[in-house]
Amino acid sequence: MRMVSLSRIVSYWSQIQGDRVAIYHEGETITWNQLDRETNTLARAYESLGVGQDDFVTIALPNGIEFFKSTIATWKAGATPQPVSARLPKFERDQIVEVGEPRLITGVPDGSHEGYRTLPAGYEPDPAISDEPLPEKIATSFKAMTSGGSTGRPKLIVTTSPAVWDIDSDRLHTRLQGSMLIPGPLYHNGPFVWAMSAFFRGNQITVTTRFDAEETLRLIQDQRIDIVYMVPTMMQRIWNLPEEVRAGYDLSSLKVLWHLAAPCPAWLKEAFIEWLGADVIWELYGGTEAQGGTVISGIEWMSHRGSVGKPNATCEIIVVGDEGQRLPPNEVGEVFLRPLTGQGSTYRYIGAEAKAIAGGFESIGDMGYFDEDGYLYLADRQTDMILSGGANIYPAEVEAAIDSCAGVRSSAVIGLPHEDLGNFVHAIVDAPGGLKEAALLSHLSERLVRYKIPRTIEFSDEPLRDDAGKVRRKALREERLDKS
Repeated sequence: MRMVSLSRIVSYWSQIQGDRVAIYHEGETITWNQLDRETNTLARAYESLGVGQDDFVTIALPNGIEFFKSTIATWKAGATPQPVSARLPKFERDQIVEVGEPRLITGVPDGSHEGYRTLPAGYEPDPAISDEPLPEKIATSFKAMTSGGSTGRPKLIVTTSPAVWDIDSDRLHTRLQGSMLIPGPLYHNGPFVWAMSAFFRGNQITVTTRFDAEETLRLIQDQRIDIVYMVPTMMQRIWNLPEEVRAGYDLSSLKVLWHLAAPCPAWLKEAFIEWLGADVIWELYGGTEAQGGTVISGIEWMSHRGSVGKPNATCEIIVVGDEGQRLPPNEVGEVFLRPLTGQGSTYRYIGAEAKAIAGGFESIGDMGYFDEDGYLYLADRQTDMILSGGANIYPAEVEAAIDSCAGVRSSAVIGLPHEDLGNFVHAIVDAPGGLKEAALLSHLSERLVRYKIPRTIEFSDEPLRDDAGKVRRKALREERLDKS
């Protein structure tokens, strides 16, 4: 076991492989030596702006080398990185800033958040600032991720894991000094954790600005990628390429393909197993809160088709019925998780409270069942949350943005099936005085990140909420599915 603080992890690897590429992004590279020196300077610049022990630094930067620099500099200052989408409208970012109260916001225009220190994208610190090593500091929490909320307000999920890492741990089957590809957005928990877990073990991390199916194959070939993170939408877009295109790339370096964040159609998973090999394909189920989860290899999956695996050794998972009773095998109920270290030992919320039952078991909103062998199968979402392209979208958040538009009396947002994304966002809008779709979309573009904006809008003359203010999203969804 080699425990290294995240404020020293780049220095550790720079002494071993200083001239090797640490980050590759669209032809731009930075070595471990360069990254260490430049983040020493950047951390001092952050400290001069008031960043200190256990402060939050909101990082609103796109995928790229600058994102890694900002994150590493935050750890070197003893603070906690709190990534958000670089494409967030200011209205949505304001809500996150209000919840997190960061000491610094990076990647936003100067002065864009009154009362907060800000730095724009492309910021370069004064070259006169020293790039010598800093005193070691260890943040109490190594990350604070953002999530939408069922109330329509964002929340922060702050890990209880400190900013140290056991670089001998290969919990995600990363190699020491290997090569990982992350084609997903680093402000999401999955891409962030997979990228950093490999980075901490001395891997070159290759990131893309946005996902492109054929470019992903080219990068695996050219960068000799041995591990890649994906969501099922990415897998489907790769599979939709002509067979001769897929076959035209050398993927022999690839040893592990992780997929998570959304259910994977069985046919698609089977196709990837036949193409790349069952030993390459791995799936993980769990939440950002890290109360527990499951892992299953492609080899296991072939004997338990459709399962997400058995509970990890660090947790307990139960399936509960409507009356709170534990259900026997093959009966569908709500899935609850509890870490062996106890409720609340893996994270804390800012801006929300956990849904828990007796014994400290918590739900992340999934329905499922166990088979007789103890393998978990997911059935559906218990909540109204929409999974679209691997991203979580809370209807209440989108409805709040719609309802703030002049002329709207009420709205309901549901997810409808989509061959590529899994689900897409559909809005039903009650605007009795009339409202142009273009005007509503313009309004939403100022308040929601693009993937949360409804792809289709349906106008209704009837109120969508009952006298108690409740909206029947499940019934509305079923009505539209029946019509289709």
